[in-house]
Amino acid sequence: MTRSLASVADGLRFRTSAWIDGEFVPATSGRTYTSENPATGRPLAEIAEGGAEDVDRAVRAARRAFDDGAWSNASPSERKRTLIRFADLIDAHRDELAATETLDAGKPIADVRALDIPDTAATIRWHAEAIDKLYDQVAPTGPSAVAMIVREPAGVVGAVIPWNYPAQMAAWKLGPALATGNSVVIKPAAQTALSLLRIAELAGEAGLPAGVLNVVPGPGDVVGVAIARHPDIDVVAFTGSTEVGRSFLHHSADTNLKRVVLELGGKSPQVVMADAPPLDAIAPKILDAIFWNMGENCSAGSRLIVHRSRRKELVERLVAAATQEWLVGDPMEDETRIGPMITRGHLERVLGYIEAGRRDGARLVAGGRRVLEDSGGHFLAPTIFDDATNDMRIAQEEIFGPVLTVIPFDTEAEAVAIANDTPYGLAASLYTENLRTAHRMARALRAGTVGVNAYSEGDLSTPFGGYKQSGFGGHDKSVHAHDQYTELKTIWIDMTEAEA
Repeated sequence: MTRSLASVADGLRFRTSAWIDGEFVPATSGRTYTSENPATGRPLAEIAEGGAEDVDRAVRAARRAFDDGAWSNASPSERKRTLIRFADLIDAHRDELAATETLDAGKPIADVRALDIPDTAATIRWHAEAIDKLYDQVAPTGPSAVAMIVREPAGVVGAVIPWNYPAQMAAWKLGPALATGNSVVIKPAAQTALSLLRIAELAGEAGLPAGVLNVVPGPGDVVGVAIARHPDIDVVAFTGSTEVGRSFLHHSADTNLKRVVLELGGKSPQVVMADAPPLDAIAPKILDAIFWNMGENCSAGSRLIVHRSRRKELVERLVAAATQEWLVGDPMEDETRIGPMITRGHLERVLGYIEAGRRDGARLVAGGRRVLEDSGGHFLAPTIFDDATNDMRIAQEEIFGPVLTVIPFDTEAEAVAIANDTPYGLAASLYTENLRTAHRMARALRAGTVGVNAYSEGDLSTPFGGYKQSGFGGHDKSVHAHDQYTELKTIWIDMTEAEA
């Protein structure tokens, strides 16, 4: 860690209360819960433990702000200016936010400072810039009528975000929801609330009217459920596990039929064809796909489906790089590439999958064990299984850790069948130097994003969402994300003159 970042970390003053109606407030109950540093296992902060009453307070503030129109009826240029100021403030506080998120989530500081926080600001800025460039429509009618097709903000948006990308996932929801004029009530993951609470304060400094953005920390089975079931929330957006995502559909059906947008789990394939580019070029990309962010990533390329002719040499390169280049250590150190698992319970869950892989007959060739136990943190060595089959638990279930499962194949049809043989369909990667193969297989892979000769989620201009049990109701990123936070209205104006 650089000296400047060390001084930033030492001087951090965490915001630990809920942000409701433009100010920090304690939970109605007065209760707090302990946030833990996953790299040490020690307490980090005491955070307001929100409940249903706090969600009610936040929704009332959001509804009042929406009905007042200071934001919902503001001109596109005014909303744009405010959100750009908001993005600028996030950029200006990059070191503070990066240090906060690293301490809170265990994410390597080099990644958070170079990627997560800049992308958070860039997301807000991108959607701000889109505000005055998206046009409504006029339908082709005869001269007797004018038919306008307009988009209006949906109202109050509830958002529930995960712990793996606390700031970035918040921005993926806040950018389009705020750009389209909505008010928002957002719940950060209980494990990682600190960066979002500070970001909300920066939104207030940027000029976002009180009540337009509200942050209620607390347990998912209380605060998340209260958001999902609240009768005065019009849209709810959730990123997290497929299991929890299903419950949001039930809550919507049981209450006010609010719109539900879900970005869920994945078991993403990385398919390496016989004619793939040189292994020196693709091996680092394959490892990035599974070990980046400790594998705690919904689009992680956790299944390596490799042509039998390339398997042995590729696996040897991957094992060497995993053990020599992917340093596990203190996430506040610049050279660290793999930090801790988010909690001890999650570490034990991932270790359980590793044991299941052994029992099912996969061959463990790297990692597979807890490391740095003396730190008190929840560290796991990067892990690779070879000689797996696609019916094993480690190939079918989302592990959400740095565990790569290698599955060989012989024909293109077999590769596609294995890749698609999963309940998920979030992302996929394909490595081939044959253009025809690339086009044909990219179409055949049932995933919302397919990277060819790359592990990629696209950029801010491309939508991100999944097929099958990886997504429902909409997408994050791009102008398509604006659709789910707006209502489409037809205004039909009769132009015929009334008879005297």
